[in-house]
Amino acid sequence: MGVITLTTDLGHRDFYQAALKGSIISQLPDVRLVDITHEIPSFDIQRAAVVLRNAFHYFPKGTVHLIGIDTVFQEGAHYTMMKFDDHFFVGADNGIFSIILGDKPAQELFEIDIMQDLRYLHFPLADILTKAACHIAKGGKLAEIGQPKDSPLKRVMIQPLVDNNTIKGHVSYIDSFGNVISNISKELFNDVQRGRGFKLHFKRNETINRLSWHYNEVPEGEKLCLFGISNFLEIAINKGHASRLLGLHQDEIIMIEFLDKQRR
Repeated sequence: MGVITLTTDLGHRDFYQAALKGSIISQLPDVRLVDITHEIPSFDIQRAAVVLRNAFHYFPKGTVHLIGIDTVFQEGAHYTMMKFDDHFFVGADNGIFSIILGDKPAQELFEIDIMQDLRYLHFPLADILTKAACHIAKGGKLAEIGQPKDSPLKRVMIQPLVDNNTIKGHVSYIDSFGNVISNISKELFNDVQRGRGFKLHFKRNETINRLSWHYNEVPEGEKLCLFGISNFLEIAINKGHASRLLGLHQDEIIMIEFLDKQRR
């Protein structure tokens, strides 16, 4: 039976998450349900996109990823199904699909054409979206329950500012260990660095001037930077909570200054 992952802002306190899972299991008793996270801050599309972009490719091809962010019913709401990189994504067309795609095209893109059950008018996540996810997980075609669409609602993540000697980025995500993940990719860093030394500048006039390969490369309590599994530059403290100890929070500015050889 198919795999359906869940990425939502429902949390664990209320009955909403249980209702969502119950709706899916009622339709597809043998489904393999996997929680990616239910701790996305309410309506935080960018945070959800960062988590999902880093997690989905670890799952088997054909996995259905149900996105429960900003799905509350409203007039003119559009619900979308997308095939991308041989995975399927189902959710509200609120910009998250365009962030997941980046500059790549979708393999298939459809607007869901399923009648809303009025009993669940305020919870389409457990109605329209679960029906679509279960249909796909059973091997159904997107075209059977939707209408083709040209493109999703466009929403672009803030991109780093680059010149010959600097990259100015920002903090895009802080994980549960307190590691501070930026929006500066390894590819961008390498393209601009061109073999030069660098200084990473951030809050409180802190700097780091070398890349580490792993967190234990520095003594416990010392700061470091590295490219982790997200492939984006991280600021961390070995066995410490970098966000708290360095005062770095979501959307804080960080800057990389690349040095001429004589300034190393």
